[in-house]
Amino acid sequence: MFVQAAPQYEPNFVIKQIDHARFSASFARAFGGNGFAPLTPNDPMLYVIAHHDEGWRFLDNQPPFDPKTGLPYHLTQTPLELLLKTGAGSPDFNEDYHPYSGLISSMHVTGLYNGRYGMSNFVFIDNIPAELADAAHAMLQHEWQRQIYLKSACAERPDSSHHVGEVQVMHNYKLLQFFDTLAIYFHLKQPSLLTEQIFSNVPRTVGNDVTVTVTPVGDNKFAVSPWPFTKETVRVTCEGRYLTPSPDDAAMRAAFMAAPVLAQAYTLVQS
Repeated sequence: MFVQAAPQYEPNFVIKQIDHARFSASFARAFGGNGFAPLTPNDPMLYVIAHHDEGWRFLDNQPPFDPKTGLPYHLTQTPLELLLKTGAGSPDFNEDYHPYSGLISSMHVTGLYNGRYGMSNFVFIDNIPAELADAAHAMLQHEWQRQIYLKSACAERPDSSHHVGEVQVMHNYKLLQFFDTLAIYFHLKQPSLLTEQIFSNVPRTVGNDVTVTVTPVGDNKFAVSPWPFTKETVRVTCEGRYLTPSPDDAAMRAAFMAAPVLAQAYTLVQS
């Protein structure tokens, strides 16, 4: 889950991982203007973007309690033994829909442990405790083998055979990373706390990456440059629940289930 940082004494907005993924897809559906190439293959890509965290569903439905905060564990604070259990769930789910969706989902998982294929300086696998290293490496080995199989499966399908070259696959992997990290930007902090953010390695066309800057301009509006969307403005919403700290696990779960599902709204405008 995402537990948004909030101003002191204000409740935290808590977002399920699957709702974070749906929010990511809001950007993907609007993407493809001002010289930015639209998603191809469109349907498998939209699907994986909207479901790239499906392996988290079991934790979303029964959020574990963080005794340090009195809230559900924030994404980056989730105990590693639970985090490893989410690994294959998302690729499994996406592969059932389309091999290309499964391929990009699997790359998302392996990328998170390996510095996002060179786009991040943090290599998570290097920081795995010794007692969990074997489980982490086994999970990654399974995903690498899955990717070999899924590339072959995609090559045999007319709707994906032209999109399995190394450059095209990496282009689509980078697109998922952009939509994911753009959604993360909005989910880490409540809107009043957000500052300018730079997103590198955003594909404009295959082999042509640019840097996109997002700048708060007030009233939950954010200027984006260069503008990668098809509409003049893009309005997106994300569901979540406002929670205050609870004294124990049972109280937190009860509060989570009782909290109304509300929405945060953002408007993206051209810089």
